[in-house]
Amino acid sequence: MKVSIDKELCTGCELCVTTCPDLFEMEDDTAKLKVDVIPEGAEECARQAAEDCPTEAIKTED
Repeated sequence: MKVSIDKELCTGCELCVTTCPDLFEMEDDTAKLKVDVIPEGAEECARQAAEDCPTEAIKTED
């Protein structure tokens, strides 16, 4: 699975960090992935973070 964050759309609400603290962190005022590859078992969490993102800044691709 690939996950990308559109830094132009990210508002820094930190919802992704709250949802998946093992995958996302904040850098300055935007979200950043902590990992290059989403670990097995964390895919659903990544999908949930993308679904919950209020600005649709997070995209997942299987």
